[in-house]
Amino acid sequence: MLELDMRSGEPIYEQLVHQFKRLIIEGVMEVDEKLPSVRDLAGELTVNPNTIQKAYRELEAQGYIYSVKGRGSFVQQREEESSTIKVKEIKERIVPLLREAFYLGMTEEEAEEMIRKARGGSHHD
Repeated sequence: MLELDMRSGEPIYEQLVHQFKRLIIEGVMEVDEKLPSVRDLAGELTVNPNTIQKAYRELEAQGYIYSVKGRGSFVQQREEESSTIKVKEIKERIVPLLREAFYLGMTEEEAEEMIRKARGGSHHD
């Protein structure tokens, strides 16, 4: 389910955050589903438990998971208000990237193909 690239320049906790977010966004992990315990995941991935804890704290700060004292961490229900704020933040990051991509020669068709891929539609490169 989770794969770490130890050679990647990306810190392990960030890899974990990105992978859990992907699993949650794609619906692989359902609302209120329990995440592996810090100790179990640390053992499974042979990673320091503090690294797992840091990833879980970051996921919680971003609103993807919540924790229950003594019970563990769980997938958070998507909240409309925080989602609206999140979408606004993402749009603010996407627009400059698109401007740059268009400047460098990307076509609208290529952009539309990327949107279809992101939605889970047509998957040919």
